[in-house]
Amino acid sequence: MNGTAPQAKGSTLQATLEFVRAEFGIELLNRAFAQVSADVRAAAGRAAATDEVDYDHLVELWKAIDGVVAPTDPEWMERAGAYSIGQRGTQLYGGILRKKDPTEFLTQSVSLFRLYYHPGDMEVVERDSTRAVLRLLGFEARTSLFCRRQTGGLTQAIEIAGGEQAAARHVRCALEGDAFCEWELTWNAGEKLPRD
Repeated sequence: MNGTAPQAKGSTLQATLEFVRAEFGIELLNRAFAQVSADVRAAAGRAAATDEVDYDHLVELWKAIDGVVAPTDPEWMERAGAYSIGQRGTQLYGGILRKKDPTEFLTQSVSLFRLYYHPGDMEVVERDSTRAVLRLLGFEARTSLFCRRQTGGLTQAIEIAGGEQAAARHVRCALEGDAFCEWELTWNAGEKLPRD
């Protein structure tokens, strides 16, 4: 990782908090906050959308939330990833997400991943008109919660880019002994409806 500590944008932290507050309520969010360090609580209180936050603080927050949410909603993180892209992502990066089709989204010169995390990137390693495989390079996930968040976020991104019946599957995982993480994205090509 070239000595660079992993960072995330404040928007990832903000979107997590917004999602939990909206889906589960402030009481549950406060229960999770009670389990994190003062540094994480401070970061959550001050981070603006474009600020850099310590990725380890984000991981600590995700794990605390998972501890209180997962027993009743084990797929919350995929939904949180979709929420992040669908809400914050379209506000901040609508021009990057809204394309004529998923292929245009996947082949553009701007990396959506690098707008949220660094170091590292997601690279397209396979692609055709209704399928692509993305590989995570140069970024250490450190928790399967990250992988699950990417799964939900990628599905939402492909939908916003015009892919009908979009789906993402995490098909290889560095945390499970693979050389890297990969996601397979699939969608149906269709006539994109105009947006209001």
